[in-house]
Amino acid sequence: MSRAADVIVLAPYCDDVMEPLTREEPGRSWRGRFEPIQAQDGGFGYGWAIEFDKVRGRAGLLKDLESLPWPHPGGVQVLIRDQDDDCFGLWMLHDGKLAEVALPRTERFHQPAPRTEQFPPDPGMLLRTDIGQQLPEQTPPELRDPRRAW
Repeated sequence: MSRAADVIVLAPYCDDVMEPLTREEPGRSWRGRFEPIQAQDGGFGYGWAIEFDKVRGRAGLLKDLESLPWPHPGGVQVLIRDQDDDCFGLWMLHDGKLAEVALPRTERFHQPAPRTEQFPPDPGMLLRTDIGQQLPEQTPPELRDPRRAW
């Protein structure tokens, strides 16, 4: 299934930590590689970005990011924007796991879980709640897919 998404990782002075994810690795569950974000003078040193064009090509990304030896885990921020999102969502490390941080005036709306695990998990849609658009009905937590979409 085609579904574009952008991911940005911000982590000060973690070039060595992120270096393995800047190379293609056929054994990973997700496809692609991060590109360093550079300032005009070439110096930025704490941002990396990747674009996904398939839902199946991104599973396991958060788990791989969690497994890295971050020198300052509290400074790691992961921004994710799926093609159906109104804005980027923010994930931060809490107790070693990347968790989405609730942003003011936004809500993530979920689809009901698929009947089988043959289909990849859906990340839902992060929508602004303050711009006057009609919002979809929220799926109750017990009917959502418990698998991580990322």
